[in-house]
Amino acid sequence: MKKNLYIIGTRGLPAKHGGFETFEEKLSLYLVNKNWNVFVYCQKIKKSKKIDKWKKINLVNINVKNNNPLSSIIFDYKSILHASKQKGIFLILGYNTAIFNFILKIKKKNSIINMDGIEWKREKWSKLIKIWFYLNEFFGMLFSRLAVADNPHIKNYLFSKYRTKKIIMIPYGAEKKNYNGTQILKKYGLQKKRYAIIVARPEPENSVYEIIRVFSKKKRNIKLAVLGSYDFKYNQFHKKIKKISSKEVYFLGSIYKKKEITTLRSNSLFYFHGHKVGGTNPSLVEALATKCPIIAYDNLFNRWVAKNAAIYFDDDISLDKNIDHMMSNDKFRKKLSYNSYNRFLEKFTWNKILKKHEYYLNKNYKI
Repeated sequence: MKKNLYIIGTRGLPAKHGGFETFEEKLSLYLVNKNWNVFVYCQKIKKSKKIDKWKKINLVNINVKNNNPLSSIIFDYKSILHASKQKGIFLILGYNTAIFNFILKIKKKNSIINMDGIEWKREKWSKLIKIWFYLNEFFGMLFSRLAVADNPHIKNYLFSKYRTKKIIMIPYGAEKKNYNGTQILKKYGLQKKRYAIIVARPEPENSVYEIIRVFSKKKRNIKLAVLGSYDFKYNQFHKKIKKISSKEVYFLGSIYKKKEITTLRSNSLFYFHGHKVGGTNPSLVEALATKCPIIAYDNLFNRWVAKNAAIYFDDDISLDKNIDHMMSNDKFRKKLSYNSYNRFLEKFTWNKILKKHEYYLNKNYKI
């Protein structure tokens, strides 16, 4: 008899928007090949039939009026309400609306929640939104049977706060693919090993401003490829970034084609990772998988992920020194590249990660 898994918390499949959706896609495809029935809740603005199929995965379409934060909250509520009437196990990705999980709890449904990072600490949120996330972190822990942390330091944080044994640690994964991609580099005006790269949302806690400012202080004789969605017309923070950027900084916009973004990582001279908040960040894991030498912001989360595959900065002086050292030392870059791939193989291959999820889903399954 097939087991049923219901996945809630993303915009749905196929993956388009980020790390959780990529993980959701990988896990769903893995489990359908293990004879599971997988149901993924999908946010739809246009009217759609209730259930579609995609690669043997059931897509449960939930219609909302708009594509804004309020609509996402309504989508999560409707998804939980629908799921509470089903039989199986429930995987919640993120705790942003974990208050609704009480519906599963009172219906005596077993749910596993991935707690993601420490969302309420992000600089971009207003005080009211931070309070909302802080409360929902508590509800996520309260209403779940099992809580997944994607980094041991997130697990330690949750344990120190909630003192419960129901927290497990399973990190994020990546694919081991590399591409030469001469045509793709040409498309973006880049040459192999003649550019550094940042892949990050342009938000204060991702150090994009600091990295670009320090990089732009002097002529580097390489380009800096910056991936992400920037609005230089209306967004004041983005305008500020543009103002301090040198002519060597190239804003490439958002790139969603996996082959293109993998090619850009694979052929870069080195990779910047400036994330200050959160656990195991998908973009850092993907940098390891593409053998990137890395300059990373110095915190416990990034140090656990990258270990000796990166050099670390915490201010302008250390960042500038790291850039100079990375650019001037071929042997050192090769060593970091070797360390990157070994660290990826050690901890972050999808096969290892999906097997762990399968184990805990089976262990906590309840009809």
